Amino acid sequence: MDPTAKKVIAAYLLRRRKRRARRYWVHPVVAARQKHGEYHRLVTELRLHPDLFQRYFRLSRELFDELLARVGPRIAKTNTQFRKAIGPAQRLAICLRYLATGDSFATIAFSYRVGHCTVGRVVREVAATIWDVLLPDYMPAPSTEDWRVIADGFGQRWNFPNCVGSVDGKHVVIQAPDTSGSLYFNYKGTYSIVLLAVVDAEYLFRVVDVGGYGRTSDGGSLYASAFGEGLRDGTLGLPEDAIIPGSEHRGRMPFVFVGDEAFPLRRNLMRPFPGPHVPGEQRVYNYRLSRARLVVECAFGILSSQWRMYRRVMGVSPTTAETCVRATCILHNYLRVATLRRGQRTHLSCTTRRGTLVTVCSTVPGWQPTTPHGKH
Repeated sequence: MDPTAKKVIAAYLLRRRKRRARRYWVHPVVAARQKHGEYHRLVTELRLHPDLFQRYFRLSRELFDELLARVGPRIAKTNTQFRKAIGPAQRLAICLRYLATGDSFATIAFSYRVGHCTVGRVVREVAATIWDVLLPDYMPAPSTEDWRVIADGFGQRWNFPNCVGSVDGKHVVIQAPDTSGSLYFNYKGTYSIVLLAVVDAEYLFRVVDVGGYGRTSDGGSLYASAFGEGLRDGTLGLPEDAIIPGSEHRGRMPFVFVGDEAFPLRRNLMRPFPGPHVPGEQRVYNYRLSRARLVVECAFGILSSQWRMYRRVMGVSPTTAETCVRATCILHNYLRVATLRRGQRTHLSCTTRRGTLVTVCSTVPGWQPTTPHGKH
């Protein structure tokens, strides 16, 4: 027999001899999950207190149940003769708790009395399912009419006409991946992946690109993304050039995205004039552009405040981190749409109580104006 083969067989036999016998098929601590687990004890109590439930999951009871109805059939597992599967509600709770806190898998495993490897698998599967299920309704590819509606919002709310989105990048800090060299090492001295996002006037994410290397600048991330490619090729479906009210003498102007100095100047991408001292008209332009551009900064602030995993070093692989980032972005839209829907209903109710009927044009899915009281 070949000497190398003998060494391999000897190493295998030695390792097999050292393998420790399994003490439990299911650990007693895990077996008591339905009696003492956090989901079956604390979460059940939190349902009696809506404010605490929302602080725990970042979702209200109604939104949690609605989300569970959407993703439940796709994340449910089948019971076997050996063990009972974790239910879809508890799987969703584990994933949301990780996104809301950024705690380690081991911490959540002890709280919910499941294996830490199980927590990792649940988070990956449920986060991916949340993205797939909510994407068509809460972050569809914008059409030409959608871009026009977004531009109207920026013009009315932020005084920047023909603007179809604010674009910027955010570094999501992760643990240094094995054998990655300096690919994920950014200028801040941490390891990260890049979240590139386009945000509309209502702080909704319209386009996201996740997974860029931390060493890449915002301009480089834009160039390498599918959105950047569409911007260069003119395949985003932007509206045709339009005249800006009050500037008819300038002719038709293109619809543009706004960004900071890290992005290149293009026909459909505007950036501020450089330098601390600029002439009057350029200073006014910089002010208007900065005012519109801060929308994406505010959206990132809301995102990281809502989902605290952004305030910790994510001790997961880059692939898992990308999946979690996508899930939080689509959940941000899910919550934001619910907030806008509730605000518009309140506004319509207050207005109709004064006897005045107004028409509310909704740009969020799933909401239709109701008939005022007393009107048919």
